[in-house]
Parts: sequence; structure tokens; C-alpha cells
Amino acid sequence: MRLFIVMAMAMLLTACSTNYPNQSITGQVFPSVSGQTLEQLPMSLPDDLKGKVALLLVGYKQNSQFDIDRWLIGLDMTQTQVAVYEVPTIQGLFPRMFSTFIDNGMRAGIPKPLWKGVVTVYQDGDQVQAFTGNENPNNTRVVLLDAQGKVIYFYDQGFSVDALNQLRALL
Repeated sequence: MRLFIVMAMAMLLTACSTNYPNQSITGQVFPSVSGQTLEQLPMSLPDDLKGKVALLLVGYKQNSQFDIDRWLIGLDMTQTQVAVYEVPTIQGLFPRMFSTFIDNGMRAGIPKPLWKGVVTVYQDGDQVQAFTGNENPNNTRVVLLDAQGKVIYFYDQGFSVDALNQLRALL
């Protein structure tokens, strides 16, 4: 029965999604969206990050986590000093209805000290996906914001050492 419920939810989550072509967003201001950390604290992006450079690793599907993890490992191994936020971004009404279930699943797989750096975006998920595009949704959207919330680096082709080095050169 539990497997049936999970499969039914997965179908509902994917059935109500809109496809957007990938965009080149460098130089644009990141849209104002609301989310919540896994610590259950509200967060507005990019407003709550103003005044500091921040890196957003935006994921649109559960399978994005593989790419996000590669970016996190690369950043750690190169001792890159930047505030990093994982931003699971899901569009549609059904994900919002099951947001507690989804967030609890993420909490089960993410160590508690990292919860403050994971910001789930449900209500404004469509806005973020339209902004960056969501083709090849398993690829992380790597978004480096300047202190004013403007995108100064964007990459959506999956982890690469060259892309990591380009990001580091901007920092």
C-alpha cells in the first residue's frame, strides 16, 4: 500500500509540470521568491541574501541531488569560500499539497546541521523554473548572486571541473 501511495504521488508531481526552454540569465536579477529552510524558517530569495555573495544550487527533480552533490564535493575539495544554498524548486499544486511529506523525506536524508542551507521553494517554483528554464531537469542550476541579487554566473550543463574553475575565478 505504501508503495502505491508513493507511486501515485510521483505521478501527480510530474503530471502538472510546465516545460520551459533553458535561459541565459547572467546579468539579470534573480526573481523574488519565497521558500522555507528545512529548519522550517521562512526565507526570501534573493532578498535575505542581500549584502553578500551567495551560490544557489537549484534542483528541479530528486535526481538533481546527484549533480548537486558533485558541486558540493567540488566546492569543498577546492575550499571555495562562498555561502551555498541548495534550493529544491518544485512547481505545481500537488507538490505544495505534499510539501510536508517531501520536506520530511529530505530531512531524513540530509544531516541536521545542513538544514539551514536547504531552502525548498514550492509556491514560486514555477517562477524560478521559467526564469532559468527546466530542460534537462537532472542538471543543477548553478546561480552565483552578487551582493545585490544579480546573477553573475550561471551554469546548467551538469558538473564539470572547468565550470567549477570559472565559478571560482569570479569569486
